[in-house]
Amino acid sequence: MNADIDIRGVRLETDRLILREWYPSDVDDLYEYASVPDVGERAGWPHHKDKAESLWRVNHFIEGRKTFAIVYKENNKVIGSLGIEEYGMEEKLSEFFDYRGREIGYVLSKDYWGRGLMSEAVKRVIAYLFDEMDFDFLLCGHFDKNKASARVQEKCGFLPYRKLVFDTALGTKEPGELNLLINPKKNIRFAFSHPETLIYKP
Repeated sequence: MNADIDIRGVRLETDRLILREWYPSDVDDLYEYASVPDVGERAGWPHHKDKAESLWRVNHFIEGRKTFAIVYKENNKVIGSLGIEEYGMEEKLSEFFDYRGREIGYVLSKDYWGRGLMSEAVKRVIAYLFDEMDFDFLLCGHFDKNKASARVQEKCGFLPYRKLVFDTALGTKEPGELNLLINPKKNIRFAFSHPETLIYKP
C-alpha cells in the first residue's frame, strides 16, 4: 500500500546537499533549471515555458507535502527535486497489499549532472524512509533511454523489478524499467503478481 508521508519541517543533509521542503522564494531557482530543454523531458514532462509555470509547480510541491527541494550547499541554490510519490497500480500489485512503500522520482539541474549528487540525495532519502519512517519498500523507475537515471538507481541498491511502458506528460509512451528496493532491516519475501512484466531476481 502507499504509505502516508508529510515532509513539512523535515531537513536532511549530506556532505554537499540539504533536502528540505519547498518555499515560494525557490521559484527562480526552479525556473532556472526546469526551463532548460531535456531536463524535464528525461523524466517525461515538458520543460517550463515561463516563470508562471514554475510558480504553479512550486505551489504544487508545497501543497503536496511530499517533494524535497535539493539545495547545493556551496551556493545555497535549489538544483533539483526529489518526490516521494504514490506508486501506480496499487490495486493490482498484490505483493504490496500488506506492506508500506512509495515510489521516488527526481530531477536535477543540467549544470550539476555527472557529479554524483543525485545518488547522494537518493541514498539520504532512502535512509530517512527506511530508518525513520519505517517503510518496507521503495520503487523507482526510468525510461530505457535515460541511462544516467538507471545508474543512479543501481548505485542506490535498486534491483530490476518490472519492464513497463510508461505514459508521459508529453503524450508519449516510453519503454522503461521499474526497480525495487526492500528495506534491508526487514525479512520480506514478496509473492509477486503479474509474471508477464516481472523481471525481479533477488
